[in-house]
Amino acid sequence: MNPGLSRLHAYPFEKLAELRSRTENSCEFPLINLSIGEPQHETPAFIRDALTQHLEGTAKYPGTRGLPELRESIQRWLVSRFKLPSPSVCAEKNILPVNGTREALFAIAQTVFSRSKQKPLIGMPNPFYQIYEGAALLAGAEPYYFPAAPDSTQRPLWNEIPESVWPQCALVYVCSPANPSGYVLTADDYAFLTAKADRYDFVIVADECYSELYLDELAPPVGLLQWCAQAGRPNYSRCLVMHSLSKRSNAPGLRSGFVAGDADLIETFFRYRTYQGGAMPLPTQFASIAAWSDETHVRENRRLYQEKFSRVVPILNRTLSVSAPAAGFYLWPEVPTDDVIVCQQLLAEAAVLTLPGSFLSRDAHGQNPGQGRIRIALVPPANQCVEAAERMHRVFAKL
Repeated sequence: MNPGLSRLHAYPFEKLAELRSRTENSCEFPLINLSIGEPQHETPAFIRDALTQHLEGTAKYPGTRGLPELRESIQRWLVSRFKLPSPSVCAEKNILPVNGTREALFAIAQTVFSRSKQKPLIGMPNPFYQIYEGAALLAGAEPYYFPAAPDSTQRPLWNEIPESVWPQCALVYVCSPANPSGYVLTADDYAFLTAKADRYDFVIVADECYSELYLDELAPPVGLLQWCAQAGRPNYSRCLVMHSLSKRSNAPGLRSGFVAGDADLIETFFRYRTYQGGAMPLPTQFASIAAWSDETHVRENRRLYQEKFSRVVPILNRTLSVSAPAAGFYLWPEVPTDDVIVCQQLLAEAAVLTLPGSFLSRDAHGQNPGQGRIRIALVPPANQCVEAAERMHRVFAKL
């Protein structure tokens, strides 16, 4: 067996299920689940229609590169959304469809992992999406958890990373907007990282699956490829971004996304995926073309989240210090006592299921940045989120 399997941590929702099993619900409220980041807004009808209108595609093997029309729709979206120069983004060379970013985030570590480095490391934020850690362990690398700022942004503190760490890095994961804090990486962050990547020869993978869920319509998050283009790095050397329709288009079950960036890395990843069997089914490709070609439903999706933040944050602020993030759909408040105990109390006394912050982070550099925080996913309808906030407020008032 792969020895990395024995080092995998239980997934956060396995831990949460165990926590639920030993928590007695002492109230009569119906459960409101704010624990998992699964969008619950309706998938737009035109996306579903595009899927069902092409079911004859199930009779054919799809190609790993995907339909040219799909890559072209993604290319147009990238150029429009991130202000990229068209010649720098080739639908054939710079883009590869994937079956959701989760599988691609995992597989890329197997692809670019370098065994030529002694004690290779894969860097990642802390707190983090646990796929990064699992990918590192199963590739045979050691995870390196970036030190985090003590405030609610929990942004990576690059200058606190010893210089000796960077030569050992084979891959660095970043998540912008961040899960769970909503922090958006800045031009300074990207400049620092790309300089290190160039000096020490590692790959930067930016998980940007929350990039379209921002609160300020005039300030969309800057992406890694956008920064590269603005900084005179039009070949996107050593840089890859991953995007998904799960959050943007409320289609988590479609399992559709893409990887874009450095053409040499894309070609290498393509070769890996021809063996992995990662081709996207043809009906899914046609539904994805429809989704990437429309922005109206995306703006409406943002409006729904903006409404929820505007209604929920004032309620929770009666007893907690809570602020809406720059992007994403999570709240990440500090709580007055142990985060696991708080989640148990919210479940037992308010029938509201949240996620302990310590389930999303690790002890590193003398701290565990998730401890003492909970993640609240504002994914249900607005009225349910408001009801959950009122119930949580009553529990926090007693704490």
